[in-house]
Amino acid sequence: MKLADVKINNIRDKALTLLILCIVLAVYKIFDIPCVFDLLLNIPCPSCGMTRAYISLLHLDFYGAFSMHPMFWSVPVLLLYYLFDWKLFKAKWLDSLVLVLIGAGFLINWIVKICGVVL
Repeated sequence: MKLADVKINNIRDKALTLLILCIVLAVYKIFDIPCVFDLLLNIPCPSCGMTRAYISLLHLDFYGAFSMHPMFWSVPVLLLYYLFDWKLFKAKWLDSLVLVLIGAGFLINWIVKICGVVL
């Protein structure tokens, strides 16, 4: 089974959801609204640095993007999973493995940021 063979269910709903998410993120960036997670708990959120990583990526600064948030590459993968109903591979265990590894990557990055470890 190829990725192109997978049917996208409720594409209109998913596109609307992604559009709303993009608008919310743009409003946060334009009005420089602080991270609610950081504001309430006084620690960085697991995705802290992701916007700066993508700004670096837009400037083709891959090292800068990686240093801002090493998991920046996972967002397009998660977007594909969302669009294709969380099934990219024929084997369900492979989908589960990829998602667990992405989650573990975010968790490890978050713990490193909280502890202030410089890599």
